[in-house]
Amino acid sequence: MSAPPELPEIVARAFEVSRRAGYVSFCRNETGRLLATLATTRGGVMAEFGTGTGVGTAWLRSGVRGSEARILTAELDPRLAHAAAEIFQDDPQVDVLSADWSTLTNKGPFSLLFLDSGQPEEVAVERIVDLVEPGGIVVLDDLTPCEQWPPLAYGRVDTLREEWLTDERFTTVEVMVATDTAALIATRR
Repeated sequence: MSAPPELPEIVARAFEVSRRAGYVSFCRNETGRLLATLATTRGGVMAEFGTGTGVGTAWLRSGVRGSEARILTAELDPRLAHAAAEIFQDDPQVDVLSADWSTLTNKGPFSLLFLDSGQPEEVAVERIVDLVEPGGIVVLDDLTPCEQWPPLAYGRVDTLREEWLTDERFTTVEVMVATDTAALIATRR
């Protein structure tokens, strides 16, 4: 077995900031590599709702090619937003806001939007659809892999996942990024 690939420098810096802030709930490397890969295909404005200390943002930034792309990210907790802002203080392509994610709704439409699936009412398709440009991508992470239909989570139908997988405005796929976690990737039609 070979060693995993090195982390991009910006991601390593984000992990260090997270460690100093005592924050351990952040984007996994497997999801991060997916984000970097998708960001490489995007231009325009990308966004993340729920920055934490900026690890997911760092993964997005590691994939950005060219100087025309921008990343906007919002974190409600001022202490975490301050930590994330430290990572990107000299980067004109990343703006970290200490604010509720809804403050970004008038900054779209976004070419890529990264969301945490932990707040189902906030990431429902109806609230998100107009925030993404046609052909734009939405990524929802932190899902328990599910091999059945309808999708189940914690003994109940996972209505959030079902909604994203069946909405006709998106073409959506569930992708296992590790044996214990999956992400939804949805492209707006």
